[in-house]
Amino acid sequence: MEKWNQTSNDFILLGLFPPNQKGLLLLLLIIFVFVLACLGNSGMTSLIFLDPRLHTPMYFLLSQLSLMDLMYISTTVPKMAINFLYGQKSISFLGCGVQSFFFLTMACSEGLLLASMAYDRFVAICYPLHYPIRMSKVTCVKMILGSWTLGSINSLAHTIYALHLPYCRSRAINHFFCDVPAMLPLACGDTWDYEYMVFVSTSLFLLVPFLGITASYGRVLFAVFRMRSKEGRRKAFTTCSTHLTVVTFYYAPFVYTYLRPRSLRSPEEDKILAVFYTILTPMLNPIIYSLRNKEVLGAMGRVCGMFSSRKT
Repeated sequence: MEKWNQTSNDFILLGLFPPNQKGLLLLLLIIFVFVLACLGNSGMTSLIFLDPRLHTPMYFLLSQLSLMDLMYISTTVPKMAINFLYGQKSISFLGCGVQSFFFLTMACSEGLLLASMAYDRFVAICYPLHYPIRMSKVTCVKMILGSWTLGSINSLAHTIYALHLPYCRSRAINHFFCDVPAMLPLACGDTWDYEYMVFVSTSLFLLVPFLGITASYGRVLFAVFRMRSKEGRRKAFTTCSTHLTVVTFYYAPFVYTYLRPRSLRSPEEDKILAVFYTILTPMLNPIIYSLRNKEVLGAMGRVCGMFSSRKT
């Protein structure tokens, strides 16, 4: 093992499941979830693109969320499955950097995008007359570009720093993907400064947006309860509860994982929590938004009817 460490720049991913029959069954379940996530998110993106009634800021933001989730889950699951099925655990130095970059980009960008979606609902419910101005197409595009750009810049900085650390110990990462905090224990230098940077970055890209979302929805719920129309109140409450469900599934395990000091973290717990925000959330998002949204269900019927009429 020592010889391998000194002659190879590759990392080893210890994985999520044990290499036995139980691990294989669990992996098949993850692959099933992966297929559902790919079908659901690609279907949601296509549906919003094809149906003109969904060409609104809210659904434009939702299409970007689906695209991010599709890339998010594709960053981790395929490599994990290939390593398990072929009995390999290695990942190249460059491959680890690429995986880390895309994972962090999706994580940070999605956190900012969810905050943009909360602002969209806040304006739509609390200031409906100002909605066309505050959430114009230009503003919506700026929000989306800002989310992607800031997420990419933050991810690039973390990835470059992590790959330039001196790894003089074992290169076995106790995770199922190249997660930067899981790589830090392998470095032989002092990483306290970088851990502080991770804390600040997590606060800016996850904790601050989460607090903003919580505050905006507190204001939204107050406005909803003051509505005279029962139909309007029901529709607003359904939309907000849907978004809050997605936000909770995404932010809670993420913030809990990355804001704890290393002394209070355990690799096994981190891997289980990572399953929530890297695998389960991308699968659940399109299901939550479609099953609890009459506009999306109606769009499904119209698009299916459009294709069936073309065939006949």
